Amino acid sequence: QVQLVESGGGLVQAGGSLRLSCAGSGIVFNLYTMRWHRQVPGKQRELIATITPGGNTNYGDSVKGRFTISRDNAKNTVSLQMNSLKPEDTAVYYCEAVSVYGVNYWGKGTLVTVSS
Repeated sequence: QVQLVESGGGLVQAGGSLRLSCAGSGIVFNLYTMRWHRQVPGKQRELIATITPGGNTNYGDSVKGRFTISRDNAKNTVSLQMNSLKPEDTAVYYCEAVSVYGVNYWGKGTLVTVSS
C-alpha cells in the first residue's frame, strides 16, 4: 500500500519559515520524481516545486528564491524549506510522487497558514 504523509504545516507569521516533510512508503522512493503542490480553497492546485530522482529541481515563479525542495532517499522523504513566507502562501500543501510511467500518488496534505 502506497502512502505519502505530509507533516510540518502550521501557523507562522509573515516573514517566517516552515519546513514541510513528506514521508513515502510502499514505493521505490528513489525512482520517483517528487513534487509539492498547494491549493487554496476555490482555486486550482498549483505546482510549486519538483525534484527528480537525480536531484534536479524546478520551482514555480511564485516561490522561486524563497522555497527549497530536497530529498533524502535513504529516509524516503522529501522536504520543502519555506522561507520569507507571505500571507499569500497560505494553502494546503500536498506531496506527489510520480513514476517514469506516469503513475502518481498523492498525500492528504498539510495546512500552512501565514498571518500578516
